[in-house]
Parts: sequence; structure tokens; C-alpha cells
Amino acid sequence: MMEGGAFGGAKMGAAFDPIAFIQRPQVILRALCLLFSIIIFGCISSQGWYEDDDMKQVCMYNQNSGACNYGTGIAVIAFLACFAFIAGEFFFSRMSSVKTRKHYVLADLGFSGFWTFLFFVSFCFLTNSWSNTEGVPTANDKNPVQAAIAFTFFSIFTWGALAYLAYLRFKQGTGNEFATGYDQQEGGVPGGAGYAGYPGAMDGSADQSGYQEPPFSQPQDPAGTGNFQPPAY
Repeated sequence: MMEGGAFGGAKMGAAFDPIAFIQRPQVILRALCLLFSIIIFGCISSQGWYEDDDMKQVCMYNQNSGACNYGTGIAVIAFLACFAFIAGEFFFSRMSSVKTRKHYVLADLGFSGFWTFLFFVSFCFLTNSWSNTEGVPTANDKNPVQAAIAFTFFSIFTWGALAYLAYLRFKQGTGNEFATGYDQQEGGVPGGAGYAGYPGAMDGSADQSGYQEPPFSQPQDPAGTGNFQPPAY
């Protein structure tokens, strides 16, 4: 459920509730992604390699070292990213700047969406390599390798769900409820009305009845004699 602050976060000054924090969908999904990443790189790094007759380390996935390295690398980076984003969720409600929250949500959306795609590629890569594998020593060696493929598949959905939640946050943060008053009003004036003129102004002409001569103006000489008349103070 989205909260009442900007981009779905709690409003500034709200008390921290650890139970509510743990129950956030983002935190639950991050925890699952963290667990899946540990299983993936743990299975591949411990059981995904074996020694051949020449005492060389060979990848269990059709002797393709690229499959093992790719699957492990994606899982390790996802593991580290989960810690970073869980910490980000903790500080998200404490971000006073709306722009900072927006940058965090965009980073979450971009990374989660990109890693969804990378886990999909990893699943296809590992599945194709495993389907072409021949001569696996024992059935016990198959279980960790197949488990890595299974949890890679599960990771596609967990990271995809995180990307969707980040999109909902971004969509909520760009709504009218977070716009300023000047953004919601045409021309910066309520109701789109123009600015009112000074008091007493008339449409198209000024009211001349209240006009007074300047106190120090030059008196007119109606006779045209040219005699200078000093003004009376």
C-alpha cells in the first residue's frame, strides 16, 4: 500500500515503525531477492565446478565457464544491491527533498527493470547450457545446478515485481497532489484569472475627476506676455 507522502513514502516527522517497515512489499521482495541470490551463487560456486582428468576446473553447465561466471556475477551484484536498496528504504521516509526521493525511485525503477532482464538472460543461458550437458558424474551433482536454474527463474518475478512497485511510486509522485499551487493554476492566479489593476483603474480610460495638478508646476501665461510669474508657495 502506498503511503501518504511524496512518491509513496511517509511524511516527514512521522515516527519510525519497525513492524510496518518489515511489512512493506518492497522490503519483503528485497529479502526474497537477497535469499535467492545467496542460493544461486552458493550453488554455482560450490557445486557448479568440477575437476576434469587434467585437474582443471570445468563448469558443470556443458563445460561452459561463461555460464557459471555469468550466473554467479549477476547473483553477487544483486546480493549487494539488495542491501543498498533496503538501506535506501530505511532512509526514504527521512528524505526531506522531493527531488531526492524522485532520484531514488528512478534508480530503483531502472536497476530493478534492468536486473529483471539480466536474470531472464541468465535463466535462458543456464537452461540451454544444462540441456546440452552430457556425462554428469552423479545425481547429487545435478541438484545444486538445477536449484540455481530454478531460483534464477524465481528471481525474474521478484525483480519484476520490484520494478512494477517502483513504477507505481513514480506514477504517484508525479500526480497533481504533489504539484505546487502555481503548477495547478493557469498563469499562477487562481481560476486562471488575470492580475487585477490598481484600485480605481477604469477599462480603457482613467478617471480624470480625481486628478490634481503637481504642486510645483509652472503657471500658464494666457496673455502670452512672457512675464515670469513666480509660483506661490
